[in-house]
Amino acid sequence: MESSGKTPVSVVTGFLGSGKTTLVNYILSENHGKKIAVVENEFGEVGIDDALVMQAQEEIFEMNNGCVCCTVRGDLIRILNKLAKRRNKFDHILIETTGLADPAPVLQTFFVDDDLQESFQLDALITVVDAKHILQHLDEAKPEGVENESVEQIAFADRILLNKTDLVEAEEQAAIKSRIKAINKFAEVIECSYGRVPLQQLLGIQAFSLDRVLAVEPDFLEDKEHEHDSSISSVGIEREGLCDMALLQQWLGGLLREQGADLFRSKGVLAVQGSDDRYVFQGVHMLMQMSCSSSGGVLPWGPQERRLNRIVFIGRNLDRAALTQGFEACLVGVAGSGVSPTAAADGAAGMAGNALQQAAGAVSADSGVKVQA
Repeated sequence: MESSGKTPVSVVTGFLGSGKTTLVNYILSENHGKKIAVVENEFGEVGIDDALVMQAQEEIFEMNNGCVCCTVRGDLIRILNKLAKRRNKFDHILIETTGLADPAPVLQTFFVDDDLQESFQLDALITVVDAKHILQHLDEAKPEGVENESVEQIAFADRILLNKTDLVEAEEQAAIKSRIKAINKFAEVIECSYGRVPLQQLLGIQAFSLDRVLAVEPDFLEDKEHEHDSSISSVGIEREGLCDMALLQQWLGGLLREQGADLFRSKGVLAVQGSDDRYVFQGVHMLMQMSCSSSGGVLPWGPQERRLNRIVFIGRNLDRAALTQGFEACLVGVAGSGVSPTAAADGAAGMAGNALQQAAGAVSADSGVKVQA
């Protein structure tokens, strides 16, 4: 709680796959002694992040089926007003936006609602940048009237985390920093991997300045309509059953090779034949990794728990029917693979280590369940 009596709020933004959920998990797992409420927003029909954000002492509030900057903005106000009534129980609030969010309307929320102004103080807009893929997103041509979300996320940032620096060479890293500074010369840029930055550089920094924002965008406080790129959509799949790991490996590997350029983000929580582990896969374009509950971070499937597989793909010109049919063909009893339970268990055990990475043809240096989200 700030000396003003207002609860500080940090908004975590960044394009799809930049590492926002990894950063949130890192903050929650550190020994800071703070009671933190987390507000999650996902773009897609199927929620995944509830399984990826660490279940600690913190309370987690979810907003699905839309972008926090438009269709679920009222949901954000409702949740914040709920938190305002209990703000003496929280030291800080983290809002993680979807990767397709324009941050301006999110920030506006704290100035257009009088009750929120009395209860909360914007601490900082923290933008996480994926060093491996940011240049292609900054250079992406958008239809007329559609803003480039990556540019907006950097332009409004108070602090920028240049993440996944382990995946790029020093020369490329310098070029990326130059591009970032050309968009936003005010924000401090911190280089990191896995979102690991000293917490004193992230929380309680009082970096947000309305005057600076108004200097950049004088009509910031006006409630304007904005458009998203209509060619970008999400496909969510929920199916009960067990996955055949060999078939899953084959399908995901082929998908990445053939459609990786248009697959901005893919993630899922899976049940695998022959294993009680809960498997998590994370993908950004052609980079993908898989981990399981044995490595920590998520819980294994419970003895009586329904084995419900949940997958989300976000990208350009996605074929819903093909993606759904492709996944369904990986389910035991649907595919008719003939793989024995023993072989499936052996395959599951080795999968998280290397098999899927080899199939993808390109491997990120990340590992473990604190994944780049």
